[in-house]
Amino acid sequence: MTLAEMQALLSALLGMRFGGVRSITYDGRQITYGSDAELATAIYDLERRIAASDPAGARPRVFRTFASKDL
Repeated sequence: MTLAEMQALLSALLGMRFGGVRSITYDGRQITYGSDAELATAIYDLERRIAASDPAGARPRVFRTFASKDL
């Protein structure tokens, strides 16, 4: 799944959740969630995947220097 597809699906899931709907048809497939908790878990997982695949969303590395004095 490409980044654009994931973002479109995330937008659809968020609209679905805020609209109080538990079933959606996306890309020819119907997805039905049993509870709001399942839908929230799907949204969280999709947000995590988008952040991992988007280079701009990646966390920057932090380099810390350390020095010791040998005695």
